[in-house]
Amino acid sequence: MKSVATFVAGQGASLGEAAVRRALQGASIAAFALDWLAPELACDAFFDSDDLDASRAGLQLALAAAPIDVIVQPVDGRRKKLLVADMDSTMIEQECIDELAGLIGIRDRISIITERAMAGELNFETALRERVALLAGVTLDQIETLVTRITLTPGARALVQTMRAHGAHTALVTGGFTPFTEPVAARIGFHETFANRLEIVDRALTGVVKDPVQGRAGKRAALAGLRERLGLPHEATLAIGDGANDLDMLREAGLGVAYHAKPKVAEAAHARVDHADLSALLYAQGYRKADFIA
Repeated sequence: MKSVATFVAGQGASLGEAAVRRALQGASIAAFALDWLAPELACDAFFDSDDLDASRAGLQLALAAAPIDVIVQPVDGRRKKLLVADMDSTMIEQECIDELAGLIGIRDRISIITERAMAGELNFETALRERVALLAGVTLDQIETLVTRITLTPGARALVQTMRAHGAHTALVTGGFTPFTEPVAARIGFHETFANRLEIVDRALTGVVKDPVQGRAGKRAALAGLRERLGLPHEATLAIGDGANDLDMLREAGLGVAYHAKPKVAEAAHARVDHADLSALLYAQGYRKADFIA
């Protein structure tokens, strides 16, 4: 099978040909061509492989001490037509529920629950309802002010805008809440969103999440539904996320990428990005730096 390993330097790091060739040698891979997608940042190495899992494991082991990510996949089908992405700590740099908790002085209390839920130690739906119940009384005015302080993850807008420009459909699929997802999706440029809805009375949260809760199963179903609606094959889909509630969505995708993720998620995903920003997903699809749309 004709395969490609895409090497991407971590944020603030640089990538040289010597590092690429050392990693290939360490994984016993004989590449027949190198193609630089961005000088000192990203490089494709093409090779033949009958066992992509072994090639991936060998390269990750060879790069274990280096701030370099590597994504290994078949060459055919690497350019995706559907992107589904988690929001919190993936497309944005915050966990919105923790930010809401900060408004009423209980950030530490809620952050502990969030961390355990994202690590897969707690049931997502139960943990979500428990945390939202503590937010009763937070007002929409407070939320609207908080939304203005949300920061995008480096590479987020370029990822979505570049894929859209090349005909891909994009969806923000999150366990977060619509007062955040709608403005975030607009800033980044997503076609549509799937998110949880909060009960609001007199412009304040009641502490209730409306049914159905968008969790692990809902994320997978959203990807599968979009794929069917768009008439796409399995391999044409790309998913990215960081938490345990993203696992089924990542596994459902043609390429599921764990982004700066919890260990359980990184180990289970098809690929992992631990050092680079979200532009790594463009390089993984064979886009060159000159192709990026900010």
